[in-house]
Amino acid sequence: MELLQKYFNIALETPDGIKKLRDLILTLAVRGKLVPQDPNDEPANVLLEKIYKGKARLIIKGKIQNQKPLPDIMEHEKLFELPNGWEWFRVGNVFDFQYGKSLPGRSRNESGDIDVYGSNGIVSKHTEFLSNEPCIVIGRKGSAGALNKALRPSWTTDVAYFLIPPLGFDFHYAFIILRSLRLEKLGKGIKPGLNRNEAYKLVGALPPLAEQKRIVAKINQLMLLCDQLELQKNERKQKIIEVHTAAVNRLLTVVDEVSFNSSGQFITRHFSELYSIPENITKLKKSIMQLAVMGKLVSQDPNDQPMGELLKEIESEKKQLIQKGKIRVPEPLPPIKPEEIPHEVPKGWQWVRLGEVTTYGILDKAEPADLAEDTWVLDLEDIEKETSQLLQKIRLTDRRFSSSKNRFMKDDVIYGKLRPYLDKVIVADENGVCTTEMIPLRGYKSITPQYLRLVMKSPYFIRYSTESTHGMNLPRLGTEKARLALFPMVSEREQRRIVNEVDELTKLCDTMERQLNSATTKQTALFDAVLVKV
Repeated sequence: MELLQKYFNIALETPDGIKKLRDLILTLAVRGKLVPQDPNDEPANVLLEKIYKGKARLIIKGKIQNQKPLPDIMEHEKLFELPNGWEWFRVGNVFDFQYGKSLPGRSRNESGDIDVYGSNGIVSKHTEFLSNEPCIVIGRKGSAGALNKALRPSWTTDVAYFLIPPLGFDFHYAFIILRSLRLEKLGKGIKPGLNRNEAYKLVGALPPLAEQKRIVAKINQLMLLCDQLELQKNERKQKIIEVHTAAVNRLLTVVDEVSFNSSGQFITRHFSELYSIPENITKLKKSIMQLAVMGKLVSQDPNDQPMGELLKEIESEKKQLIQKGKIRVPEPLPPIKPEEIPHEVPKGWQWVRLGEVTTYGILDKAEPADLAEDTWVLDLEDIEKETSQLLQKIRLTDRRFSSSKNRFMKDDVIYGKLRPYLDKVIVADENGVCTTEMIPLRGYKSITPQYLRLVMKSPYFIRYSTESTHGMNLPRLGTEKARLALFPMVSEREQRRIVNEVDELTKLCDTMERQLNSATTKQTALFDAVLVKV
């Protein structure tokens, strides 16, 4: 018990700590370390003799089948020192896994009050029972080794076994023993199946019947405490998430500098607690990107290039490209209506449409025969969702294709237009080709590719893209909808300041995640070490 008390607090701090605490309780229970032994209890060897004789009588009466003799228990199978009064046994010498019986859906009767069990729990109702005694249902096909208690008359289907513990075995302790044997590890095949003959070879330790009952009572008490700890942990976690969400939402919605600074100071004061859970770090990353495109991440510089000049330069560049025949005259885009604007931007910024300031929709096709063998061939699967990290680079030699691809150049922004991959956006570091479900684009005059990528990965842009997709099977963002998307235009110098700040803060978030994962790993290793030593 001292061992358990030592790890109750750690369980609250470790993501799977309470689960491991439950495992520790069960391990202590089946090894005789949860409750003290009583020398006045009838020893387990006497109990086993009664069980063996009872099983022999059932075989003679034809109620259960005779099994092949199982080998004696070897010394290496005895994993711990038995407490006084306990005895080793093979599962097949004590338990009888009986096959369930097929009950097709058309034969079931949902108006009945008999539970019908599949491989992992109740699947329907019936009016007849297969077992009128409490039994343990053991998954045979699919959820191999899954355990369920059927405490009243029930029907077990042919994808499961059912087991009625013998006299001298407390029903609930039999369930505990089976859990401790990890029957699921015996599952084999794509849809794991459990062969009862494999389970019969397993070795367990049997305590006296009176001690079984004491163990069950103590486990119930401790599991109730675990339930309370889990509730406390979940409530605490939810509270931290709610507080963090409220603080971040305030950062994103306040318009005056005093309120913004106040919200920032609150997060700073409670930083360690707010970011003690990974969900909040993930939300912080997204919030950083949103703050960036709202102009709240870096200060504005009145000496930066005026927006009017920048937009004139963009129009001049487009005219030159049209004259050279590199692009067609684009379709005019409608003026921006006030109700379209997703959020306010600082003085000196300006909302424009994506199609006004980028080449979105202007594509250069590539055929396989036109490409060198070492050409980079990019697909959606090569980019990690949410982070947009490039997972792999595959060349034409290893990724052959027959249909046209979209050609891209170094420093082009490549955008996945297919839902649910609307946040897969990278900046190409070399020339290549990509699937037509990805759109290469670049900004005109003084739009840096890193800032363009940042905007297209920001929460407001992803929200717009998600709401604007069309198609049932493979929803995608159409070209016209994409060209209509709003883009927060800002000077090139401020773009670079924003990108640098986002990079620095994202690195900080990554460091926080690594530290949190490291702490979690150490605490988990501590639990595992305890389980090994028990």
